[in-house]
Amino acid sequence: MSADLSDAELAAHLAGTAGRILREVRASGVFSATELGKAGDQTANQFLVHALRAARPDDGLLSEEMKCDGQRLSNSRVWIVDPVDGTREYGEQRPDWAVHVGLAIDGVAAIGAVALPDAGLVLRSDQPQPVPSPAEPLRMLVSRTRPAPEAVAVAERLGATLVPMGSAGAKAMAVVRGEADIYLHSGGQYEWDSAAPVAVAAAHGLHCSRIDGSPLIYNREDVYLPDLLICPKELAEQVLELIRST
Repeated sequence: MSADLSDAELAAHLAGTAGRILREVRASGVFSATELGKAGDQTANQFLVHALRAARPDDGLLSEEMKCDGQRLSNSRVWIVDPVDGTREYGEQRPDWAVHVGLAIDGVAAIGAVALPDAGLVLRSDQPQPVPSPAEPLRMLVSRTRPAPEAVAVAERLGATLVPMGSAGAKAMAVVRGEADIYLHSGGQYEWDSAAPVAVAAAHGLHCSRIDGSPLIYNREDVYLPDLLICPKELAEQVLELIRST
């Protein structure tokens, strides 16, 4: 069946299925909070890795939970997955965690799906919807444990309200869904944290870039991709200018 699915359909199917598996693992009740995060990561990773290798054997693959052998670097098509984005939130049984399945083509996050399992949602790059207009005052997403200084400073200058939230995928999809207006992160991330969310957000017409305005480039040898800005295009230049002057 998977061979008959488009790349976007496959991403959505796998993200949604992994999300359901993770909810079952959590509902088993046999793990402590610390053990639950590890069990979820490993279980979802095994499913996603085996499924993608079966469905797209010629493509490269990068997962947070899998040691990279470098073979992906010779591929123009590379699947980038985060089996549990927000492992802490998942382990604490909070709702702000996600599953990321993205496909980078020639370094661009082209296709993706982000599952929000506790909301029963899978947001997809092939099913864009209009993004609601920014609110007044603006709402700025920040880490619930480590708010980035740049984000806090920009929020103050914009008069924006800070909205603490867990995983990167949950934050990015909050902008897509109109629950917040700006996701500015500068505290360090890796390619799997942003590839699928960026594919979805860009397909929905949002601005996606590094915080210096440069493009987000994927499938590099060094997978560290430390900063990110997702916001409506009409806010992008103002936010980028504030970052430059902070």
